[in-house]
Amino acid sequence: MPVSLKRDYPESTDDVLVDWAQKGDTEAFEQLVFRHRDKIYARALMMMRNEEEAVDLSQEAWVKAWQRLHQFQGDSSFATWMTRIVINLCLDQIRRQKKTRAESIEQLEAEGGGVERQMPVEHTNPTEGLEKGELRKRIDEAMGKLSEAHRTVLVLHEFEGMQYKEIADRIGISIGTVMSRLFYARRRLASLLHGLRRERTQ
Repeated sequence: MPVSLKRDYPESTDDVLVDWAQKGDTEAFEQLVFRHRDKIYARALMMMRNEEEAVDLSQEAWVKAWQRLHQFQGDSSFATWMTRIVINLCLDQIRRQKKTRAESIEQLEAEGGGVERQMPVEHTNPTEGLEKGELRKRIDEAMGKLSEAHRTVLVLHEFEGMQYKEIADRIGISIGTVMSRLFYARRRLASLLHGLRRERTQ
């Protein structure tokens, strides 16, 4: 390629880079990796809570993205498409790791006729008074204390905007279970953030 026609990768949009990469330009794809690798790793880490697994799964996501790049039609942003790939890989990994066990919240639901009738609604704002940077840290700490099942539905619904049915189909559980896990996860997260805020003010 003549120098005058040399591509300006850093200044090009994601859509342009994807178009070039789909035509075999590996440097364009490397620029996409450079732009989005931190976000993809962060999403994997949030799902898995294990740095080594997050690294492996985020790297696997980029390999799959390159292999499937011809399937990207631009219906969503490239970042959204990549996030879905890494989330699917995380869910697959969680399924492989999952052992047969009863979730305490599901037992509570079965024995008491619905967790929503047993737990009070949380109206207070647990994050009030926290700076943005500190809030992210506090949320991350609190997310790490949730169970794998509850953290998964919370991430898919709150961070990825997936609906109950979509989550149920993706994970292989009932919509009712999605709702009860999400309810418990939100309440638990609020409780943990309250505790962290109290520690900060003491």
